[in-house]
Amino acid sequence: MKKILSNNWMITCLILIPATMLSFLFFRFVPENSANIALIYILALIIISLCTSGYRYGIFTALFSVVCINYFFTYPYFDLNFTLTGYPITFIGMLVITLLTTTVTSRLKKQIAINAEREKEMEEAEREKLRANLLRAVSHDLRTPLTGIIGASASYLDAEDSLSSQEKRELLQNINDDSHWLLNMVENLLSVTRIQTNDRKVHKSPEVVEEVVSEAVLRLQKRIPDARFEVHVPDDFLMIPMDATLIEQVLINLLENAVVHSDSHLPTVLTISQSDLFTTFEVKDFGRGIDENRIDSLFLGTYSSGDSSDIHKGMGIGLSICRTIVEAHGGEITARNHEHGAVFTFTLPNSEEN
Repeated sequence: MKKILSNNWMITCLILIPATMLSFLFFRFVPENSANIALIYILALIIISLCTSGYRYGIFTALFSVVCINYFFTYPYFDLNFTLTGYPITFIGMLVITLLTTTVTSRLKKQIAINAEREKEMEEAEREKLRANLLRAVSHDLRTPLTGIIGASASYLDAEDSLSSQEKRELLQNINDDSHWLLNMVENLLSVTRIQTNDRKVHKSPEVVEEVVSEAVLRLQKRIPDARFEVHVPDDFLMIPMDATLIEQVLINLLENAVVHSDSHLPTVLTISQSDLFTTFEVKDFGRGIDENRIDSLFLGTYSSGDSSDIHKGMGIGLSICRTIVEAHGGEITARNHEHGAVFTFTLPNSEEN
């Protein structure tokens, strides 16, 4: 509280001192029009009322202004004489300006505070909603690969001597696939945690789009060697502000979903294009598409393929995290079906201002 009072008095002094100096200059060069000096102090009064909280600073400014005008700029100079005609009206006028300005600014500041608190509550509610969706998705999605790992390892341990080499290899391959799936989920959770700990803000720096895309594709091909991709980038050199690690995770999630869930042997196509304000990333597969009834809930962390034969359920958690990352960058992400599959599109601003 003392610090706030001190800051308000400092602001008052820092405004009154230049106002008084400007009044002396005005009086020095235009002495015959000294009435306008009152306008300088009125302007200072309004600024102080806007920049401080409470009535005392405005009232002090009104008193200070009347005294200065009387003492320095009214004949007889350097002598206080409040018997001159008009001074009570001058003081009352400045006092009314003080009260009106302070009242309006107080209401405005109060409304701004209310709006800020409301926005904070909405952000917290959205964050809690995201946490709840993530918890539901994690509890569902972790169960499938963990059950697979436990089942495959138990089968291997219980019947190691009676299993053929091919059967052992299949069990180990299942364990390996599910382990990579778990690793991908952990990377996703770390990505969203990284955003949440920074109040949904990301630290962006200019990155070469082609290098980020190339790194994402290479990482995914190490995880899924049989996956095939077609990447189309503009001939122009593209560099936009982003957190490269997080955007790589978005690309990996979308490309992996296209490979795993599309049930297609055709290459997944990644196309990058740029407009004046945004760079667009489009991931297109040529598979079975998305259930139209579930598109609206696709990015809420609750979507699953609905196919019991799909051992890698849980597309929803990855898409939920994609949405969080893209929106934290100031972009948008959407999904739709095309004639022969599904298309996921997200945009990133070309500059920090967008």
